[in-house]
Amino acid sequence: MAKSTLKVRLFPRAEATVRAGHPWVFSDSVKSTNRSGEAGELAVVYDRQDRFLAVGFWDPDSPIPLRIAHRGEPVRLDRSWWLSRAAECRARREVLFSGETNGYRCINGDSEGFPGLVVDRYGDTLVVKLYSAAWISRWDEMEGVLREVFQPTFLIRRVARNLSGIEEGFVGETGPEVVVFQEMGLHFEAAVRHGQKTGFFLDQRENRARVGELAKGRDVLNMFSFSGGFSVHAARGGASRVTDVDISAHALESADRNFALNPELSSVPRTGVQADAFRWMGETQERWDLIVTDPPSLAKRERDKAGALKAYRALNAQAIRCLKPGGVLVAASCSAHVRAGEFLGMIREEVRRSGRESRELWSAGHAPDHPAAFAEAHYLKAVAMELG
Repeated sequence: MAKSTLKVRLFPRAEATVRAGHPWVFSDSVKSTNRSGEAGELAVVYDRQDRFLAVGFWDPDSPIPLRIAHRGEPVRLDRSWWLSRAAECRARREVLFSGETNGYRCINGDSEGFPGLVVDRYGDTLVVKLYSAAWISRWDEMEGVLREVFQPTFLIRRVARNLSGIEEGFVGETGPEVVVFQEMGLHFEAAVRHGQKTGFFLDQRENRARVGELAKGRDVLNMFSFSGGFSVHAARGGASRVTDVDISAHALESADRNFALNPELSSVPRTGVQADAFRWMGETQERWDLIVTDPPSLAKRERDKAGALKAYRALNAQAIRCLKPGGVLVAASCSAHVRAGEFLGMIREEVRRSGRESRELWSAGHAPDHPAAFAEAHYLKAVAMELG
């Protein structure tokens, strides 16, 4: 006997939030369901007047048991519907990139109506990362949609750490585990099989380019440098020297390879330092013309926010100390629990506390292929401050 449709009713405040466009329904927002639901099952939300409000994926074991895929008029979430949505995502990217960039996000999860699923392209390789168990039961359908719309040569499925027992790796033909792709004419490697995120930090693309524009004739320090993305752009922009600092020898080796992929940059002197960036910054007596501080997320949970802001403040106060007169600080944060206003306000306050004249050059968020349609999706923020 076929199961009845899983019907969900929300408390009034959550109902208003969903109607306003937020795609997440937390467990304490669910007022009632007509029966128990299984992970991956479609759930329909009805409002207090018993009218259709939205439809999404149910995941009873998640703190976000319902992720909204569509709101408004009732629709059937079949293959043709997903195909149309994926094609819309592709069309949005086609106007963003020239032939000099073939590494970018194709689908940005909940913000584009694909709850708990992101898709990144690196050349001919498509990396699909699942953040919700809801996709497992409909994987075959979604794989077909992605292959038809984006036509990759190779496809990799990866899953978030909170999902266990789900096979990862190449689906179909096996390709290279490290892929070389282009970003604004520069070449980088992406560890698509085992690297962080989907293999590279695509969300900082435009901020890396902005650093390149600031770098001419400057001595550049890249803190938490990882695979050297900011440094490669700075070298192309005419930096007089670049220094990478990261605690990981593997990351510094990746930066070495990225510079080697761009032999036209070989004339720019470069130093790699393996060290704890926080400690190293507090001890160094050197000075630079341009410093980038881009640590990994320092607030995994809301309760970590106060400690994260304290760490960001200490790090950037030391960076300001290490800036030459006329130098530029580019400070970034990818901690979703630290809001943009909090982070930017803290940086501006530290600049004022330094007593140095200053000028804010720019502030920015995600790259345009990472659209953010709700507050929690706005995780990335960066600001450039020139100090006298």
